Amino acid sequence: MIRTLAILWVMSAGLQAASTAADSTRGAKLFETLACVQCHGINGKGGTNGPDLGRMVDRNFTPASLAATMWNHAPTMWTSMHERDIRAGDLDEQAAADLFAYFYATRFFERPGDAGRGKRAFAQRGCANCHGLSNAVGNSIKPVARWEVLADPVALAEAMWNHRARMLEEAGANPTRWPELSAQDLSDVLVYLRNLPSPPSRLAVFRIGAGDDGAAVFNSKGCSGCHPSSSALASRIKGRTLTDIAAAMWNHAPKMAAAGAQPVKLEAGEMRELLSYLWAEQFFQDPGNPAAGRRVFTAKRCATCHEDASTGAPRLTGAGRSFSAAAMVSALWHHGPRMLDQMQAKGISWPRFERAQMSDLIAFLNSEQAKTP
Repeated sequence: MIRTLAILWVMSAGLQAASTAADSTRGAKLFETLACVQCHGINGKGGTNGPDLGRMVDRNFTPASLAATMWNHAPTMWTSMHERDIRAGDLDEQAAADLFAYFYATRFFERPGDAGRGKRAFAQRGCANCHGLSNAVGNSIKPVARWEVLADPVALAEAMWNHRARMLEEAGANPTRWPELSAQDLSDVLVYLRNLPSPPSRLAVFRIGAGDDGAAVFNSKGCSGCHPSSSALASRIKGRTLTDIAAAMWNHAPKMAAAGAQPVKLEAGEMRELLSYLWAEQFFQDPGNPAAGRRVFTAKRCATCHEDASTGAPRLTGAGRSFSAAAMVSALWHHGPRMLDQMQAKGISWPRFERAQMSDLIAFLNSEQAKTP
């Protein structure tokens, strides 16, 4: 049921600046109640009929490319579900968002990490000099076994941000003492630390809020002093995972200090508000080319059903609607089997999409050209 999971994930991508709060704890329960677990596992736990979603190598999926994957394999998925007598429940936007949060908590979006490389990076970057694994190196420094933030990517980003002040004091006037981390370094270190014999006991979590207080945090913490436009900053982190962002903020600390910017502590939950406000929408939406999308619309023969009122299919152009990857897969979830029957009756092959084609198609449907009757 990789296609089912693609639906769940992509539906959550329709969040507008995380307008719907997402919680991985609820998502973990939905993974079972919606029958996903019957075919798929997460890191070795669950079904084996489909790929383990915690161990997939490819981490280049965007919401639109996941929607394309769903479309390409939907007929096979429906056949498999029918043969196994699997009846998955319906999905509203909230449920989809919670399932997405669960997948993010299991590092589905992140690039693959390697524990061996992570162990070397942890030592070579000097982390091990201050941070013991099971026992504290210094009286005031918690060992890794007590780092609950390892289970929450947002909390990790917040902790790394707040830790910069102490690290800057340690580095002093010598910027070469600052341990730079690439996003891959951080991914490797996290895999290493999460697979220690005595890792933190807390289950992986991912929660994103509505971001209603994000603008206030952005201004009160002085972010606007260096980043006058929140939209400009948001565009700079577009498409980047939280590990990417955490590593970039860490590496930027010496430059901020050199520019005279004083380290500002973020209180618990404020990083979550900022990311909900700046990052969520930018990450879950990817751009496309409307002109190319129009060619896709024609080549895939979408108009055969969606421009013919007699088919009962909703009109896609001239309807004044806004489309997203979530809208596309939601429609597939509810109407796909009937759509397949009608296409077979007309002798039309089921459409298959390359990753970019789905992005382009969505961009075309949202263009003024498509919205004008």
